[in-house]
Amino acid sequence: MQNQSGTYSNQQQGGARIVGSQDTFDTAAGPGPNLMLADTLEGNDVVNPAGDDLGHIKGIMLDVQRGRIAYAVLSFGGFLGMGNKLFAIPWQALTLDTDEKQFVLNISEDKLKNAPGFDKDHWPSMADPSWADEVHRYYQTEPYWH
Repeated sequence: MQNQSGTYSNQQQGGARIVGSQDTFDTAAGPGPNLMLADTLEGNDVVNPAGDDLGHIKGIMLDVQRGRIAYAVLSFGGFLGMGNKLFAIPWQALTLDTDEKQFVLNISEDKLKNAPGFDKDHWPSMADPSWADEVHRYYQTEPYWH
């Protein structure tokens, strides 16, 4: 669906929003942008609407029982890959910008620094409902299982 600025947008309930020019939405051979291999999203940059670099996608977390993408794991901070903090970003909090080939997360760099995060050696229990509720509240998203 084209908006007033000429950008096309598509969002399914509980999914990431996809924006871009008509060319990126035209059907072509191969996957994308509506169906993509998860590993093609790993390493994609994440920025906020102001264009500030928020890191990159480290991985995609699947809710195996519900058959849904639950979170994108965002790697932020550190130097040369050392000391990076990881964040579980609710999938629906992200927008995939197909023209710029990056994700947009509507959060300031300072707010991200204070978000609930973890390091590569100490992952939270992501199946814990209280942890999941805290993460969704922080990013102001409705949990997809509601």
